[in-house]
Amino acid sequence: MPAAVRGGSSARPAGRDAAAASRARTVAPEAGGLQPTTILLAALGVLLAALALILLTGERGARLASETGSAVSERLADAGFRLAAVRVKGASPLATADILQAAGLYKDQPLAGMDLDEIRRRIESVGWVRDVRVVRLLPDTLLIQVTERRQLAIWQAAGRRQVIDVRGAPIPEADPARFAHLPLVVGAGANVGAADLLLELSRRPAIRSQVEALVRVDGRRWDLRLRSGGLIQLPAEGEADALRRLEDLDRESGLMRIGFDRLDLRVPAVVAVRPRPGDAAEMTGPVGAEEASQG
Repeated sequence: MPAAVRGGSSARPAGRDAAAASRARTVAPEAGGLQPTTILLAALGVLLAALALILLTGERGARLASETGSAVSERLADAGFRLAAVRVKGASPLATADILQAAGLYKDQPLAGMDLDEIRRRIESVGWVRDVRVVRLLPDTLLIQVTERRQLAIWQAAGRRQVIDVRGAPIPEADPARFAHLPLVVGAGANVGAADLLLELSRRPAIRSQVEALVRVDGRRWDLRLRSGGLIQLPAEGEADALRRLEDLDRESGLMRIGFDRLDLRVPAVVAVRPRPGDAAEMTGPVGAEEASQG
């Protein structure tokens, strides 16, 4: 802008222009609404004042503080701090739907007024969830960071099937029909300790691929029911050693490929094999020196 206006004989004092520009800059944010930083600083001051009321006036002050906090939350919401998006991380699509339902959130909910601890507790009640963290991402997003419980197996007991996690705890929201790829464990108490046996089987894929179900017997030991209809009886203790013996026998004789009706590994130094109907007679005998030393 030129220093002098055409048609006039005097220039506007530079100091007056600077003062006017300064006033314009000061008023501009009010014309378009308070800036987020200003609102947050004001909100902090009001909340500190509310805390002082609680300390000075007890229960009445607490009520006043609550009312003041609500007013601040609404003021922040008016400035744009309303819920527009929820981001869920670490959860499968099946779990995400249940997590969002439990969270109880709705669009345009005032972000500052959310009780994050209460939201976290609601989400923790969902069976899929092992751990959760809830974070505000200003101005309009809520982040839900989830550690999901890993699905281990389908547990069948008392005529009911449930998906269980690695600790054996049921996941109520998980539909077993949607997890047909998981191994099946059967019997009272079969959910407890299944993780250890499944880990041992995972190290022996030639055996694991033929196992249809892990059956808990008398709450103390396991039978392995095979897809072929055969049965492997494991001891109450030392399942890993028994499976190692079986793996060695299969490598030497192709036992798993040939098939059998029942294979008894309950006695460490003895392997008893009952052939399938129509095959050779039942065979019982000690294991080799290597297998005996491992038992």
